Amino acid sequence: MATTIKGPAIFLAQFAGDAAPFDTLPNITKWAADHGYKGVQIPTFVGSLFDLEKAAESKTYCDEVKGICADSGVEITELSTHLQGQLVAVHPAYDSQFDAFAPASVHGNPKARQEWAVDQMMKAAVASRNLGLDVSVSFPGALAFPYLYPWPQRPAGLIEEAFAELARRWKPILDAYEDQGVDVAYEIHPGEDVFDGVTFEMFLEQLKGHKRCMINYDPSHFVLQQLDYLAFIDIYHERISAFHVKDAEFNPDGRQGVYSGYQSWENRAGRFRSLGDGQVDFAGIFSKLSKYNYDSWAVLEWECCLKHPEQGAAEGAPFISDHIIEVTEKAFDDFAGGETDEAQIKSMLGL
Repeated sequence: MATTIKGPAIFLAQFAGDAAPFDTLPNITKWAADHGYKGVQIPTFVGSLFDLEKAAESKTYCDEVKGICADSGVEITELSTHLQGQLVAVHPAYDSQFDAFAPASVHGNPKARQEWAVDQMMKAAVASRNLGLDVSVSFPGALAFPYLYPWPQRPAGLIEEAFAELARRWKPILDAYEDQGVDVAYEIHPGEDVFDGVTFEMFLEQLKGHKRCMINYDPSHFVLQQLDYLAFIDIYHERISAFHVKDAEFNPDGRQGVYSGYQSWENRAGRFRSLGDGQVDFAGIFSKLSKYNYDSWAVLEWECCLKHPEQGAAEGAPFISDHIIEVTEKAFDDFAGGETDEAQIKSMLGL
């Protein structure tokens, strides 16, 4: 039986800021509702919107957060721990860049930064349960990504050990999420060691098929890799428990292709675009997800190299609404059917 997807919803991270209406949870949720969104995905790393420490300690605080959202007319879809999840596994080449994702007290100290990230992930598991959420969204981090291209030749066992270590770091976290009954839906994303279907399988194998290791499906990252994002749903639909609705385009020419020549986002062959401005077949995606009984949220993650974010947000809600399929409870040709007659059936089969 196909399922109707919930939505539209919006990921608040790209819009949070110091100025109203993006400065507080009451303001930004009312802004989202005024644009037609029914749900909000809350970034746990934006202190002006959400206090993760308090949410892990206090059910009362979580009830207050839910109340703020309800007063605005929206539900909480998931908590996002993208930045903290990234810091569970960081290759030293990226230390200085990723320090910015963590408190100053752990800058320059990769071990302390990782411990902080793991603690954050554990708290987000409890906070999700306190909020009554069954799914969270995150990044897995990366140890092998600098060795993505097989030149110079990689020593035998390098990638295998990277994925084994990635799993060792995540297994206790995923066990904690299992204790709370919450999925970790990883965004399959270049820059992470888990960036396509094959690498997700490698990660899942090292985790021995952990039931809380799930996928946050985002087709935009697959367009930029030239991966068949519709076939991806056919293969991995049982592991998809979150959905970022994000558009992209890939326009190769005689000068650049998938790697896009170190160019700015505006000048890359592969670019993120506002909903409807790119090349993603969302009609096909919503059809497949409905067919496979995806019953959670369709969440706009807005990123675009050209369009203003507020225009993108305003256009996003009706775009998602227009693509959500209200699943029928009857077959289109029921009018031509009749009552089941066993004698007729046997006669038709010559039995």
